[in-house]
Amino acid sequence: MNVSCICGGHLWQVPGFTAYGTHTGLKRKRPDLTIIKSERLCSAAAVYTKNKVVAPPLLVTRAHLADGYAQAIVCNSGIANACTGTQGMINAHAMAQITAELLGLIPEDVVVASTGVIGEQLPMEKMASSIKTVAGLLGTEQGTEAAEGIMTTDTVPKEVLYTVDVGGHTVSLAGIAKGSGMIHPNMATMLAFIVTDVSCSPDVLHDALAAATDKTFNMISVDGDTSTNDMVVVLANGEAGNPPLCLGTPGFAAFSAALDAVCEDLAKRIAADGEGATKLFEVQVVNAPTVHDARAVGKAVVASSLVKAAVHGGDPNWGRIMCAAGYSGAEVDIDASRLVLCSGGECLTLFEDGTPCDYGEHEAVRLMSGSDLVFIIDFKTGSASAKAWGCDLTNEYVNINAHYRT
Repeated sequence: MNVSCICGGHLWQVPGFTAYGTHTGLKRKRPDLTIIKSERLCSAAAVYTKNKVVAPPLLVTRAHLADGYAQAIVCNSGIANACTGTQGMINAHAMAQITAELLGLIPEDVVVASTGVIGEQLPMEKMASSIKTVAGLLGTEQGTEAAEGIMTTDTVPKEVLYTVDVGGHTVSLAGIAKGSGMIHPNMATMLAFIVTDVSCSPDVLHDALAAATDKTFNMISVDGDTSTNDMVVVLANGEAGNPPLCLGTPGFAAFSAALDAVCEDLAKRIAADGEGATKLFEVQVVNAPTVHDARAVGKAVVASSLVKAAVHGGDPNWGRIMCAAGYSGAEVDIDASRLVLCSGGECLTLFEDGTPCDYGEHEAVRLMSGSDLVFIIDFKTGSASAKAWGCDLTNEYVNINAHYRT
């Protein structure tokens, strides 16, 4: 479908959008506030965390997007504005109000997001000043400013840009994401903001986003913790000029493929940047009875602390993988299953049809020592498949989270 990745691309390169993030004093040093704005009202869609403890910014955003439209996003990092009661709701509404006044919008067309420490109130005097600062910088973008403004313990900004042909029109899609800790497949468990110039209705956009999320953001895990603030939001301003997308058409399929690519790219970057992580690994489940089974197995393996520790140590202890597959809840027939380890273009079958394979331990250790590990689990009982991504579990993860506030 001719989906192309633009290396080094940014949000503000999508026609009709501006975006900026900078340090405004909410955090001691790093950038801490980002605003994304469209020149015109956008179709909007979102998916949200399934945590029952939901932060005020998410509640405000859900209400604002009930009509399917938005024009701007404001996001601060450093303070999550979660578990903050009535005052937290007042502050979340105030973020939308202040941003709307500065950008000439109505508050209901502003998406609000916060990320950082739970249980602290936002310093609203400083917030107002910060929003004013960033609003004044829109249109001066030069690099990854917007992606940096939403980071917490992330070590690198996460930003991608793709293009795709939709009915003879070039459509651009760009996204930024943050996520390093509290990452587990149960909706997104992070923040991601995606902008596109495609023309489509809110309902069609939501269908595309929900499907993409299930295949990507819902298939990553760093530490098994699902956070309180997490959402994925897509804004589509229609400036590409394509006929509005309709479900089941070639145009919708092309756009969906590009949205899948954006979400998968961002999801993998989140998993690779897990707190303390040194390795990203991928689990490919193939020939499973159903997609549900395939996804359940992939999620279980990437979330297993034992598997993650083995990946860190370069230990080809494949029994941990088969064990995770067994407790995943999927229909698993161990006597009709194969497990293959791949790294650096080489592959080694470790287990097949209920029996360990005769392989060289030194060869398995060598492959496990690589930084681009792929585990292929073939159930030979169907035609469904899924991918999942995780990172290794290190001592540094414990160190980071033992002192997160202190």
